[in-house]
Amino acid sequence: MHSPGSDPSRRTALALGVGTALTAALAASGGTAQALPEAGGIVARLRHLEREHTARLGVFARDMRTGRTVAHRAHERFPMASVFKTLAVAAVLRDLDHDGEVLARRIHYTKAYVARSGASPITGLAENISGGMTVSDLCDAAIRFSDNTAANLLLKELGGPTAVTRFSRSIGDRVTRLDRWEPELNSAEPWRVTDTTTPHAIGLVYARLVLGDALEPRDRERLTDWLLRNTTSTEKFRRGLPADWLLADKTGSPRHGGANDVGIAWRPDGTPIVLAVLTTQPEEDAPTDNALVAGTAALLAEEFDRGAVRDASSGG
Repeated sequence: MHSPGSDPSRRTALALGVGTALTAALAASGGTAQALPEAGGIVARLRHLEREHTARLGVFARDMRTGRTVAHRAHERFPMASVFKTLAVAAVLRDLDHDGEVLARRIHYTKAYVARSGASPITGLAENISGGMTVSDLCDAAIRFSDNTAANLLLKELGGPTAVTRFSRSIGDRVTRLDRWEPELNSAEPWRVTDTTTPHAIGLVYARLVLGDALEPRDRERLTDWLLRNTTSTEKFRRGLPADWLLADKTGSPRHGGANDVGIAWRPDGTPIVLAVLTTQPEEDAPTDNALVAGTAALLAEEFDRGAVRDASSGG
């Protein structure tokens, strides 16, 4: 059993080995949807959890080997919040970096820029403000620590937030869109279409980035390693998933009590499970409900474990 953050090189190698073993069609398209035999049961439990937390809960989960899928409000729009940072980093890796030159470039910024960006635990350190940070370090900070200044600096390199929208379109996602910078993109008004995605769309994007061929192998490895070493999901997916499941994910916390988590989890046998959970609440100042995300992850893990037992007993 491996604790979160331990032995990242082994975990990255495992993740990439499993990912590249999937067929190209499965990785590119997200697989053929096949509802779990008891999908009605799990959806009923998700609805109960939604009512219990007085929230709107969007879920898309798929076993990437069998295609079994659990979906609830999977095609409804939700505020994206910081889960966009994975897409921004992927765009930097694919579209800007050449042989590590861009990743090695040092970016300088000001204390005032940090103050305007909101939560910036890494870029806000005095030594980083004085000395600047490399693009690679900014990618690390944006994903692993959800650093807003790092994300804004990466967006600036890409040409602005709409570069994330263009990147999404280029890998087959017709839904996800980013329109604003940090921290404004987190306003999450219920009527807003900007800065949104759906659980289905963002789940498949993460699958293409981590398990598919949307990135070159070296860039996929970098991105996966950062996601595997994410520090922000302790109270979200990591809280709900079994301790022996590997997890490569990115979280987000928009206003209106939103709590998001999207990524790939690997069962102990190496089976990759795509997980996308997006939530929101009616009140603008409602507290972030991490327990809803953790509880959803626990239900999904239980359901997919049950499906694996059924497959084993039937010889499938």
